[in-house]
Amino acid sequence: MDKKNIMFLGTASSVGKSTIAAAICRYLKNQGFSVAPFKALNISLNSYVTKNGLEMGRAQVVQAEACKIEPDALMNPVLLKPSGNCTQVILNGKVFRNIEPYKYKELNKNLKKKVKEAYEKLKEDYDIIVLEGSGSCAEINLKDSDIANMAMAEVANAPVILVSDIDRGGVFASIVGTIQLLSEAERSRIKGVIINKFRGNVELFKPAIKQLEEIIKIPVLGVMPYEKFDIEDEDSVTERIKNSEEEGTLDIAIIRLSHMSNFTDFNILERMPGVTVRYVTKPSELKNPNLIIIPGTKSTIEDLQNIKENKLFNKIKELKANGTPIFGICGGYQMLGTCILDKLGVEGEISQEDGFGFLDIKTRFNETKITKQTKGEILCDLKLIRNIEASTISGYEIHNGISKIGKKAIPFIKDLEGNVVGVCDEEKMVAGTYLHGLFDSEEFMSLFVKSLKKYNNIITSEEMVIEKINEYKDNQYDKLAKLLEENINLEKLKEIIEI
Repeated sequence: MDKKNIMFLGTASSVGKSTIAAAICRYLKNQGFSVAPFKALNISLNSYVTKNGLEMGRAQVVQAEACKIEPDALMNPVLLKPSGNCTQVILNGKVFRNIEPYKYKELNKNLKKKVKEAYEKLKEDYDIIVLEGSGSCAEINLKDSDIANMAMAEVANAPVILVSDIDRGGVFASIVGTIQLLSEAERSRIKGVIINKFRGNVELFKPAIKQLEEIIKIPVLGVMPYEKFDIEDEDSVTERIKNSEEEGTLDIAIIRLSHMSNFTDFNILERMPGVTVRYVTKPSELKNPNLIIIPGTKSTIEDLQNIKENKLFNKIKELKANGTPIFGICGGYQMLGTCILDKLGVEGEISQEDGFGFLDIKTRFNETKITKQTKGEILCDLKLIRNIEASTISGYEIHNGISKIGKKAIPFIKDLEGNVVGVCDEEKMVAGTYLHGLFDSEEFMSLFVKSLKKYNNIITSEEMVIEKINEYKDNQYDKLAKLLEENINLEKLKEIIEI
C-alpha cells in the first residue's frame, strides 16, 4: 500500500495526545497494518535508551510498544532535556549540544532538516506513521520556530486530528480559539476533532457537539471518556505523582528532586499490591518509611544542594542512622557517595559537592554521556532485603560521570562484562546502581518487596504475584484500543487516513 499518516495535535499540553496516539497505534496494528509513532520534538527529562544505545523520549517508546515494534530514536529525533542553567539537545539519539534554556531558535533550520530526514527514513519501513505534536499547536509567538506541530504536518503532508481536554473546562473555546489562530492553510489540514477526558452521559452532550460542528465546520470524531489506564504519559507526570497512605502497607518514600528524571523507574512499585509509594519534597513529609529511594536527576549537584538547603539531606541521614534502608538510582546513586566532581562544568558552574558519604564511591563527571542497555546480576543480599542474590536483572544507563569504587564499597550489581554498576555499604543498609528500569525485572522486584514486607511484619491479603510486565502492558494497550473503538468514529478516521 502507499505510505499513509495521521497527526494528532493538541489545544494545550496534557490534553492526552500521547495516549490517544498510542490507542490509534494499537488499533491500526490490530487491523493488520505495520505502524510506527513519530514526534519531532519532545521536552522531557524522562527518556529511554534503545538497544543500540540511543536516547529518546518515553512517549514514543510507549507508542512503539502499542505498535508491537522495537523503539527507534528516529521516532523522536529531537529531545530537549532542560536543567538549571542549560538545555541539553539530543539529536537522533545522541547529545548534540547544550544551549541556553528555551533558546533553540538558532538551531531551528538545522533541526528542521534533521527532523525531516528522520521522518523520511522511518516511513520507508511502515505502512502508516502516527505523528504527535507538542503542547498547543496555536502558540503564535513560537510559530516561526515550530518544528513539532503544523510545520511537521506540512513536512509530512499529514491530515490532522485536533485533541482537546474537556476535564479542565473551556473545551469549546479552546477548540474554536485554536482553529481561529491557525492560518487558512493550516485549518484546512484539520480533518477531525476528538474531545478527551469526558465525565458523564455523552448522550446529553451530543447537542453541544452539533453546535460546535456548526461553528468550526469540522466533524467531531467522538468523545473519549475519562478512564485510567496504567500507561505512561509524560504529559501527565504531575497528575500521576500523587501521594497516598494506607495503613498496613509497605511505605516507600521517593525523594522528589527538582530535576527528577525517569520517574517511570517506579511504575512497577506503584502497581504492587500492599505497597504505598509517596513522593517527598520536604522533611515533614518523609516521616518514617520502610524504604527511601533517591531517584535519577538531570542536575545531580544542584539537586543535592537543594535537599541540603531544605533539610531533607539531614533528615535522610537521621533516618539512616535509625536503621532505614536507602536505595539510589543513577544521580541518586552518585549522591550517596562521598563526593561529586564536575571540573569540566558538565552540569554548570558548581565544580564539587560532598555527598551523603553512605557509599564509598567518588564520582567525576566527564564529557561523554553513557547511554546503553545493560544486563546483569545481583551479587549479594542486603540486610533487610534477602534472597535476591544471583537474581538476573536488566535495565539501561543514561549518565554523565564515572564512579570510582573505594575499598569499603561492596559490589552489589555487575553487568555481563563483569563491570560493577552498583554497590552497597558494609552494613548492607544502603545500596545504589546506575541501572534505570531495575525494578522492571520481575524476579528481582517480587523478591525485593516480599523480603521488605517480611522484615517489617507487613501481611497483606493480596497475593505477591506480579503479572508479567509485557503481558500486562499489552493488555492495557488492548483495553485502550477497545475504548477507542467504542467511542470514536474509526471508519471516518480510516477515511481521513485513506485506508
